[in-house]
Amino acid sequence: MLKTGPLTLLLVAALSLPLSSTAAQPTPSQAYAPDCGELCGKMRESVRDLTRIRTPNGVQDTYKTRIGGIDQWINIRGQDRANPVILFVHGGPASPAMPTTWQFQRPIEEYFTVVHYDQRGAGKTLRASEPEAIADTIHIDTFVDDAIEIAEHVRERLGKDKLVLVGHSWGTIVAMKAALERPDLFHAYVGIGQVINTRVNEEVSFEYGLRRAREEGNAEAIAEMEAIAPYPGNEPITRERIIIARKWPQHYGGMTAYTADSTYYYRGPWLSPEYNADDVRAINEGSMFTLARVLPEFLAVDFTGVRSFPIPVVMFMGRHDYTTPSEPTAAWLAKVDAPCKAGVWFEHSSHMMPWEEPGKTLVSLLETVRPLATGGGCPASMETVANGS
Repeated sequence: MLKTGPLTLLLVAALSLPLSSTAAQPTPSQAYAPDCGELCGKMRESVRDLTRIRTPNGVQDTYKTRIGGIDQWINIRGQDRANPVILFVHGGPASPAMPTTWQFQRPIEEYFTVVHYDQRGAGKTLRASEPEAIADTIHIDTFVDDAIEIAEHVRERLGKDKLVLVGHSWGTIVAMKAALERPDLFHAYVGIGQVINTRVNEEVSFEYGLRRAREEGNAEAIAEMEAIAPYPGNEPITRERIIIARKWPQHYGGMTAYTADSTYYYRGPWLSPEYNADDVRAINEGSMFTLARVLPEFLAVDFTGVRSFPIPVVMFMGRHDYTTPSEPTAAWLAKVDAPCKAGVWFEHSSHMMPWEEPGKTLVSLLETVRPLATGGGCPASMETVANGS
C-alpha cells in the first residue's frame, strides 16, 4: 500500500475532506493510522448494538459484489424493506461515508432504506483490488458508470423500480451525471454540498477566507493567501495553490460550521461496526491513490450549462459552506427547469450537513423527497426554490 503523510492531508482537504488547522485536531494520517485498541473495540460493540436492525421486515447487510469489473463493497440498512430506497454517493473523492453513518443515519432508516458503497479506490473497495490494476480506471466517467450499475443492482436486489439518488460533495459530480444519463432509474436527485462549477467554487471560497482573515487581522493567513491572489485567476489550479486556498476558509468554519475542528469526522470510522483497522487505514491510502489521478477532471467540472433537469431536484445548502459554496448552487437551481425543485438552507451547517444538522436532514427528506418516492407527486415544499431568506 501507499505511504501516508502530511501531503495527503493537504490534498484531501483540497477535494472536500476536512483540513486540520488547529493543533488539537488530528491529521488524517494520525486519525486513520493507529489502532485505538481495546477501548475502541468495546465502544464499537456498543455502536453495533445500538444500530442493529431488529425489525421483522428490516434489512442490514454489508457485502461485496462485482461492479464495473471489480469487487465493490455495499452497505444496506433500513427498518422496513417497503420504504423508499436512497442510494448515497459519497464525497472525497475516496472518502467513504459507510464508516460514519452511525453518527447520523439511524433516524433516516425508519423512513428510508439507505444504500452506501465504497467507490473504486476508496476504503473497503480499495482493499478488494490491487491498486495498480485499477489505476487507469480512475476517471469521472468510470465512477458514473459504477453508480449506474450499482443503482441497477440495488433495484433488483431490493425489488424497487426506482431509487432516490443522493450525492455529497465530490459525490454530487458523480451522482448528477448519473441522473442526467439514466433518469429512468431515479425518483429524484438530492445534492448535498453540490458542485456546480469548480473554478467558481474556488474563487468564492478563497474570497471568504481572505475576507475573514483580514477582519481578524490574521497576518499569517493574509500573507499566504495574498501570495497566490488573484485565485484562481487565469493561472492553473495547482495542488500547491489549492492547499493554501482551502486551508483558511476551512479554518474559519467552511467545513464544519463555527469551528475549524472536524475531529468527530476523522475518528468516527474507528467506531464503525462495518470497518476494521485495515479498512480505516485504507481511507487515507485511497485518498493518496485517487486524488492525483482525478484532479484534472475534477477541476474542469462545470454544470452551469445544464438548463433542464429530467427528474425532481433538491439541493441541501449549508449557509456556512465554503468547501463547495452554496451561492453558485442556489443561482443554478433558480434557473434550471425541472419537474419540481427545491432548495433547502441549513442555517447552522457548513459542508457536513447530515452530520451537523441530522434532524433537519431527516425532516427535509420527509418533506421534499419521500412523497416523490411514494406516489405523492411534487409536494408543496417543492413548488418553489428557497430564496435564502
